Amino acid sequence: MIHVLVKTKDNFVQEINLKGHACFDDYGKDIVCAGVSSILTTTVNGILSIKEDAIQYHQKKDEFQINVNSKDEITKKLLNNMISLLKELEQDYPKNIQVESEEKSC
Repeated sequence: MIHVLVKTKDNFVQEINLKGHACFDDYGKDIVCAGVSSILTTTVNGILSIKEDAIQYHQKKDEFQINVNSKDEITKKLLNNMISLLKELEQDYPKNIQVESEEKSC
């Protein structure tokens, strides 16, 4: 299962962590993983093309982390759109992707 954890503070996304594999099908044939990868890649590339320092990301096998450096409206809207699309996938494939939110207190 792909686990997505969205950490927010004051209604702004601060960090997004994705881990795991959807296990819908074999690697290279998994439509849920392909959907997540497309959503993630499009969002990250879109944000970086507008403002290079708005986010930082780190990728390892089956792990992806986004750290948000900017509170501008475009970055906020693109990240919220990404989260919304991931939640739509979760509704269609609840056994393969889980999206959770966590509010940071400090």
